[in-house]
Amino acid sequence: MKKIFVINGGQHFAHSGGKFNKTISAWDKEFFTAENGFELKYTDINEDYDLAEEVEKFVWADVVVYHTPVWWFGLPYKFKQYLDTVFTAGHRKGIYYSDGRKLETPAINYGTGGSLHGRDYMLTTTWNAPETAFTLPGEFFNETSVDDGVMFGFHRMNAFTGMKKLDGFHFHDLEKNATPERIENYEKDYKIHLEQVFNHTLISTEL
Repeated sequence: MKKIFVINGGQHFAHSGGKFNKTISAWDKEFFTAENGFELKYTDINEDYDLAEEVEKFVWADVVVYHTPVWWFGLPYKFKQYLDTVFTAGHRKGIYYSDGRKLETPAINYGTGGSLHGRDYMLTTTWNAPETAFTLPGEFFNETSVDDGVMFGFHRMNAFTGMKKLDGFHFHDLEKNATPERIENYEKDYKIHLEQVFNHTLISTEL
């Protein structure tokens, strides 16, 4: 069985109840079943957690699945706190060993000291911004994608640990245009995405 660790980073704060990220996590639970060949562990950053146990989940997993809304062009502060504290607790305990550099060559090999080589991760983000804000000339993000722009640092963080990126999924326009039909279409598209990404992963693992 493939071991999946899902992290729900949808923080409860102000007008945001984190409901949609909880919905995405529920879709995961429908997909990552024993019948489909998966073993699943789950963390909600709004609930109490033990740092050592969270480190163990990262070390245990074949794939880490992150779900996060984007607040002011970054992660919610409790999700950032989760990552800061868990990754720090994972120093020389399975997440990373060092920054990868050696005393005799301090100018090279930064970011190569991760301990999670052989693992993958997948990111989903949820936005108020429509997809066109990233793709149309003259719009807010200057035709820069989510992954190459706002979430670039997040991807380098995971590369620092040694994990490799699987194709992610970004959900857009979820405040002004979160109609039931839109959510239903997103559910279909996301589940198709999971089938494509994880069927490919399972096949490549067996080769």
